[in-house]
Formats: sequence, C-alpha cells, structure tokens
Amino acid sequence: EKYPEFIPFCYYAKIHEKEENEALTKIIADLTIGKGPFKDTYKSDVLYNKKESSILVKNINGPLNHLSNKWLFIEQNNQTEVIFDIDFEIKNTFLNTVMEASFQFGIGKIADAFQKRAEDLFSSTKN
Repeated sequence: EKYPEFIPFCYYAKIHEKEENEALTKIIADLTIGKGPFKDTYKSDVLYNKKESSILVKNINGPLNHLSNKWLFIEQNNQTEVIFDIDFEIKNTFLNTVMEASFQFGIGKIADAFQKRAEDLFSSTKN
C-alpha cells in the first residue's frame, strides 16, 4: 500500500485481502499505474514465500492480458542481490506498443526507486 509514496508511475494501491502464516503471505491488491493521461488499475495475486525469499505476482483482472513477475532475494556477504523477472501484455494494442518501447526506461526508474526505498529503510548510515 506504500507503493504510491515511492514508485514512479504508481498512483494508488489498495490491499483487499491478506493472509499470513509462517511460510507464506498471500495478498490480493489493486495498483493504479500510468503516465500522463494513461492510467489504469489492475488486480494482482501476490504470494510471498518466506522460506524461498521470493515473491510471485500474477494479475487477476484489469488492463492486462497477462502479468507474471517474480522477485528473488539472495543474501550474500551481508548484502542482498535482487533478481526480478517480468512478463506482461497489455490488452490495448496501442498502449502495449508504447510500453514495449519505453519499458527499459520505466523499469530502470522503478528499480532505482526500490533501491532507494531499501536504502532509506535499512541503511545503518542514516543521519
């Protein structure tokens, strides 16, 4: 629900359901994303596997034909390597073409935002 505070292109987030146990956290949530006049909301099924240090996201409905992304967190030498894979297709052919053309730029900005957020939350060198 804090994505709009630090993720570019993210305007709104709402968690509808959240179930937690020792091994897994399952969330059903909406995200409203876009740029300029193009904004849309999609619903996702998010599964955080604590034992595997991974997050799997799949869309449930919205402007996407499909969305699947996976985060994998690997702890090494007191640092965390983050591996992120994503596959998506927007239903609107025009928007899908625009997104494909600007995807690398957008994902770079989003990755930078996540890195800055992690540094803000976990840095031991805070003032």
